[in-house]
Amino acid sequence: MSSSPNQPPASSASGATTTPTTSATTNDVPDFGWSAYAERVNGRFAMVGFAAVLVIEALSGDSFLHWAGLVP
Repeated sequence: MSSSPNQPPASSASGATTTPTTSATTNDVPDFGWSAYAERVNGRFAMVGFAAVLVIEALSGDSFLHWAGLVP
């Protein structure tokens, strides 16, 4: 039975493997700090947030800042 390239090999009873698991969409290993993977995830969340602001403005008929109460 072979494992997929994104999955670590199965560990045997004699010892666990320490191979890091890569991301589902890239070969990058998820890591803390300032890494390419973290920046990619941050950019994706920013795009989702921007799309949510556009939806709020379209549904409310008002600007986001006014809807949020930041501008009178």
